[in-house]
Amino acid sequence: MNRYPLWKYVLMVLAILFGTFYTLPNFFGESPAVQISSAKSTLKLSSAVMTQAQDVLQKGGLAPESILFDNSGVQASVRARFASTDQQFKAKALLEQALNTDPTDPTYVIAFNLLPNTPSWLQAVHAFPMFLGLDLRGGVHFLMQVDIKAVINKRLQGLLSSTRSILRDKNIRQSGIARVGDTIEVSFRDQSTLAAAKEALASQLSEMLLTDGGSGTDLKLIGTLRPEALKQTEDDGVKQNILTLSKRVNELGVSEPTIQRQGADRIVVELPGVQDVARAKDIIGRTATLEVRMADESVARGTELSSAVPFGSELFKVGRNAPVVLYKEPILTGDYISSASASFDQNHQPSVTIDLNGDGGRRMRDATRNKIGKMMGIVLFEKGKGEVLTVASIRDELGSHFQITGMESTEAASDLALLLRAGSLAAPMEIIEERTIGPQLGADNIRKGFDSTLYGFLVITVFMICYYLMFGLFSALALSLNLLLLVALLSTLQATLTLPGIAAIALTLGMAIDSNVLINERIREELRAGNSPQAAIAIGFERAWGTILDSNVTTLIAGLALLIFGSGAIRGFAVVHCLGILTSMFSAVFFSRGLANFWYGRKKKLTGLAIGQIWKPAAAASAGASTGAVIDTEKLPKPTRKSKPRK
Repeated sequence: MNRYPLWKYVLMVLAILFGTFYTLPNFFGESPAVQISSAKSTLKLSSAVMTQAQDVLQKGGLAPESILFDNSGVQASVRARFASTDQQFKAKALLEQALNTDPTDPTYVIAFNLLPNTPSWLQAVHAFPMFLGLDLRGGVHFLMQVDIKAVINKRLQGLLSSTRSILRDKNIRQSGIARVGDTIEVSFRDQSTLAAAKEALASQLSEMLLTDGGSGTDLKLIGTLRPEALKQTEDDGVKQNILTLSKRVNELGVSEPTIQRQGADRIVVELPGVQDVARAKDIIGRTATLEVRMADESVARGTELSSAVPFGSELFKVGRNAPVVLYKEPILTGDYISSASASFDQNHQPSVTIDLNGDGGRRMRDATRNKIGKMMGIVLFEKGKGEVLTVASIRDELGSHFQITGMESTEAASDLALLLRAGSLAAPMEIIEERTIGPQLGADNIRKGFDSTLYGFLVITVFMICYYLMFGLFSALALSLNLLLLVALLSTLQATLTLPGIAAIALTLGMAIDSNVLINERIREELRAGNSPQAAIAIGFERAWGTILDSNVTTLIAGLALLIFGSGAIRGFAVVHCLGILTSMFSAVFFSRGLANFWYGRKKKLTGLAIGQIWKPAAAASAGASTGAVIDTEKLPKPTRKSKPRK
């Protein structure tokens, strides 16, 4: 009756091993490190930079404890670990001097960082410590408001230009085009011209909702953004800003930055470990622009550095296919680029497909019509400095849709498409909330949170053992596994632990022990009713399971609601809370019964259970039932059987 099959005991052992292995990394701490990342959008780090950095450090007498090349994030980086902060500071100065030959235009960003001291044998099984939030580690918190109106204005301005270009190309005469609020109004003098314009615009501008207006000789065609197109425009603007911020934050050397959307038009940026607020604001608020320029034909390719730069042109030395001399007057800017994506050309070679809005397509056609065979460059300007993204030869007249071919690989095509899409912020942002937490306060929060969880666990353990004896010990062991599994899951998921998360852990302990109390009391009830110890264990667990399931499911629903609709600290609390409910159900029911089965199930003639004192009704007490801590079931009154009436 109370025997687990072998596979269940194997599952219990695997759960203990999983919890132990994936909890251990959180106890090894962190070491000071130096992070190397690329300062150029067109320069990608490779393992060769790691070898170069290692040679520089060894020659300078600052051999790192370990050095690794990390290519898992948004931007690749090289990280070197040191034994002390003194070596960290010296290594940063040495690497900046060796890797950046021009201090005014650095090639690499050298930043301070922290690396976990997790042993290699744990890293081999992907066991890493969980991330710590701002309130536990210290750092900078920004809440940024995206100017959604600017995003919509930009989209409507592009639609206005596209409308004018389409009507011009179709030779449809209109008496005026104007933007009125969030609508575009086109005036016509007769109904037939309005109908022709409506058909032409509807076929090319599917995101616009066209309605008729006016009367007589003052007819109007009113265009507005469809609701789904309006929502898509807002979402794309916020997502582009998040993508751009993610790239820029790498310059700060933050191990686990948090950049996420909050609500419809807000972005939360959390930078743990960063204390220089001014530099952080400068980097995340930086503006960048994209320009398409024609190459100066008077300067032959290959002689740019030795030739004089003509008036009205500019020499670019940084970027792909640089150096190159381009005209200062741009053909168009990044505002005209609707989308850019990696694709393949007709020869199945990697390429980048670019879509321009209507006005951008007209400008591109006018600029390239007589420039077949000439060179054209795309330049990204950031912090007043230009970086060449690509220089391509014009093979045909370009329009609203064209390809850039000759890419080295699909990865290079994806990188260029990303830079074309997110070279600049889609809309300006304003910092509406700013908060800085010192590292000392974070360390104090960790200590207090750890102490509160530890003392709470110890008090619960002592109470359960004193009140329920052996079954109290089973409950304490199940509670230990619950805590072990919860920390292991948070570490495996690489979740960010915050102060509310620690509060959720403490709450989980209370909820988990509540399930064990319910199980123990159910077993006591069965003993009080006169059932045998083996039957009391089986029935007690079975009857308690339904109540435990109901209570935990309802609590889980509340936790999921917090997870779905909450944000920030509330969301962090909800993650730990939901995971804690799942681990508590496993440990309180499956694991604690496994312990009870292992301890008592092997005893064929079991006469009593060490489950504490059983309080019985007065009638049972007068019958001489034992009131000791260890219950002898033979002394409990047996349930009476009703005699059947004789026929």
